Amino acid sequence: MTDRKTIARQIFLSTLAGIDIPATLAQKLNLHNGEIQAGDAVVDLRKYREILAISIGKAAFALADGLNRALAPEFHVRGVLAGPSKPPYRLEGWEVFVSGHPVPNEESFRAARAILELLKKTDEHTLIFFLLSGGGSSLCELPLDEGISLDDFVKLHHALVTCGAPIEEINAIRKHLSAVKGGRLAAAAPRAMKLTFGVTDVPEGQETALASGPTLPDPTTIADAERVAKHYHLLDKLPSSLRTKFENHELAETPKAGDAAFAHAKFELLLGRRDLFHHAHMAAEAAGYFTVCDNSTDGWPVGKATEHLLRELEHLMRSQAGKPVALISDGEVSSPVTGTGRGGRNSAFVLECVERIAGREIAVLSAGTDGIDGNSPATGAVADGATLERARNAKLNPQEFYRNSDAFTFFDRLGDAIMTGPTGNNLRDLRILLAG
Repeated sequence: MTDRKTIARQIFLSTLAGIDIPATLAQKLNLHNGEIQAGDAVVDLRKYREILAISIGKAAFALADGLNRALAPEFHVRGVLAGPSKPPYRLEGWEVFVSGHPVPNEESFRAARAILELLKKTDEHTLIFFLLSGGGSSLCELPLDEGISLDDFVKLHHALVTCGAPIEEINAIRKHLSAVKGGRLAAAAPRAMKLTFGVTDVPEGQETALASGPTLPDPTTIADAERVAKHYHLLDKLPSSLRTKFENHELAETPKAGDAAFAHAKFELLLGRRDLFHHAHMAAEAAGYFTVCDNSTDGWPVGKATEHLLRELEHLMRSQAGKPVALISDGEVSSPVTGTGRGGRNSAFVLECVERIAGREIAVLSAGTDGIDGNSPATGAVADGATLERARNAKLNPQEFYRNSDAFTFFDRLGDAIMTGPTGNNLRDLRILLAG
């Protein structure tokens, strides 16, 4: 019989395989007689002199490729793509930047400058597709104050992603320092028609957090940014060029709802939590498991999320006595960096489970759908009831690795790190708990 860790891996990989971004985009646009569907509106592409596109994020290539295919051969797109890796093949009409994640690099800055230059030339005869996916916050970046260096912005991003704050608080700061976030790309092309399609790695209702909301009104304020910086003691971690922005109250406010920049703008999600749950649920049931989905732990501290999900798994086991059961969870847990090791929130979640499930007929997997977990080469990890004994035999102490934020090394040595490489996608993190 196939062991639970292998089944959990198979469910995860089947979920990834079921998510087809180009096909979903073509279906959503539904091009017919020169017209496309954009949410509840119909847009006639023949009205526009030029069609531009901006694709930003870990799924940037899949989205750009999908748009080209969906509109060809009748319509051609010229655009800018900012993604984390070199595309597998050339896209006609696209300028490509291989940018940095989780912190920006010089290509992130160059991509932002190219995008702003492109938008500067738009007018009411221009249609712009904005294709957004997770990771866009670092893959396309430029300080609002161009006197601030790349090195200073790298330090900013590093401080933000390691402080333990939820994504909406992290983005409150990013948006008020950036030339491209918090609605500022929409503001850069106020007269153009702007259609934004997103593959989201953020909670429903928080779409302005996707790539830091470059085309949406920003609900956060300067006061929010200053409060977050104070609460997480960030000012001491920032270079002086950025620290003085807060100390001297020099942040610039972002565009809000009602701004003219959003008068000709529409936003629609292509893929999100429901799509991830759908494919994972189908894969788990196909493997013979009675399956329940739980989306309640998004943004929770890793310890609290672990306790809750294992408790829910227990309830499921009791209610379905004698049946194999699966609990599927999505979203990002909070796991502040406390050491100098390698790993991320997914491997940290599984490491937190190791001692709790020791000796039991349970397997736990947590992995990112983007193929990346923190600063490690893995996308996550998997453990079962035998993991703790195997670790002890190998003289590996789970608690020591956890304290050093080194979950990847722990699981890599046991052969239980999950390696996919970049997937070209980015919905949510996926947690799979199996029992029975």
